[in-house]
Amino acid sequence: MELDPLLLSRIQFAFVVSFHAIFPVFTIGLASYIAVLEGLAFKTGNPVWLKLSGFWTKVFAVVFGMGVVSGIVMSFQFGTNWSNFAQATANFLGPVLSYEVITAFFLEAAFLGVLLFGRDKVPAGVHLFAAIMVATGTFISSFWILSANSWMQTPAGFELRDGVFHVTSWSEAIFNPSFPYRFLHMGLASFLTGSFVVAGVSAWYLLKGREKEANRKALSMCLWLILFLAPAQAVVGDFHGLNTLEHQPTKVAAMEGNWETSSNVPLLLFAIPDQEAQTNRFEIGVPSLASMILTHDWDGVVPGLKDVPREEQPPVAIVFWSFRVMVGIGTLMILVGLTGLALRRGGRYFQSRWFLQVLRVMSIAPFLAVLTGWFVTEVGRAPWLVYGIMDQASAVTPSLTGGMALFTLIGYIVVYALVFSAGIYYLMRVLYVGLEDRPDEDEHEAERPARPFSAAHVPFEYGDDEHRNPAGQGGH
Repeated sequence: MELDPLLLSRIQFAFVVSFHAIFPVFTIGLASYIAVLEGLAFKTGNPVWLKLSGFWTKVFAVVFGMGVVSGIVMSFQFGTNWSNFAQATANFLGPVLSYEVITAFFLEAAFLGVLLFGRDKVPAGVHLFAAIMVATGTFISSFWILSANSWMQTPAGFELRDGVFHVTSWSEAIFNPSFPYRFLHMGLASFLTGSFVVAGVSAWYLLKGREKEANRKALSMCLWLILFLAPAQAVVGDFHGLNTLEHQPTKVAAMEGNWETSSNVPLLLFAIPDQEAQTNRFEIGVPSLASMILTHDWDGVVPGLKDVPREEQPPVAIVFWSFRVMVGIGTLMILVGLTGLALRRGGRYFQSRWFLQVLRVMSIAPFLAVLTGWFVTEVGRAPWLVYGIMDQASAVTPSLTGGMALFTLIGYIVVYALVFSAGIYYLMRVLYVGLEDRPDEDEHEAERPARPFSAAHVPFEYGDDEHRNPAGQGGH
């Protein structure tokens, strides 16, 4: 069987990007949360805020490291698997990706050291400044990365000469038509991810009866954020959808599973897209609702997939179902925020065990929403890398063979599995210790069963060193 280097390269890049995306979306929100905790500690002097900040800084450091390791590979893939693309877009993507390293990564890495190890070594104000700089660095990083990706979605500010993109306006290229919506959408997703993870972990500690004061404060903060941010994300998503309809109508058609351009298009709750037959099976929908949502007009016209040749249509089923999973999770987030508000009177939000269990489960929901959102964005762009200009087939490295692509794909899967396993192990260690400053082995000392009494144990468990080690025999 002949291996297709294009297909394998697409799978490889999808795997690497999907694996990497879950880390920055968490660290961006968590860094801002840590900065807020540091600010509260600086202003009030309450040690609870310091304990929360210290704990979540440890979590941030582990996840940040995993993100760095997984992210480095993506830039290299441009040269190894997509050299035609790298050469054609180097005049824009090269500087933008360099700006991300110079202005963001160095800032994060430098001040993270102060944040991690400078608590008792620098003044409190300097430590707070370090937390703010780390949070700022995460946003600067997302600014450049999303600018680069948005330019690939809605290219602007360039001219094409001999197959090479030349920048004619840096402001138009950086602030391309889809960038503002995607940057805000991703920023809110990061805050929601951080909020749900902190809420889930705090709920787990409260179920265990651990560090109740600190975790009640953390949970209360997160529930307020979720209450306002989840509906705000829906509003921003609506504006983003209108922008996508204007600039990438085929992607919207795939999201809606709409094959014929028409008005009064129903919102499909369920369907099985059949791309071969260019139709849907087993449709269940709400009449005219897709037209209303997408055009804000019940009689609005929604583009169809048949408007473009079949070879220019994205894989419809992936885009269609990824979009519905993302929207479904967003709806659940709004319901969690409203439930938290309803339970707030009398502090029932931290006393209701069922609600705490829901928060534990929902801690993974934002990661699924982010991944499915990226599937919609990237798969919905297919077969284009630079939308409407450069397709994937012309962007792949000409000398790349299927065997080479398969070898690197397997290598990345193995290495990332090791990185992920190690990261999860250390995260579990951090979560096990919790907010208390004591060694792991003392964490549940009171819960350990008492050992059977034996006279042989007495002199070695208590007393001074001489009694513990009589005659220098190495103890018991």
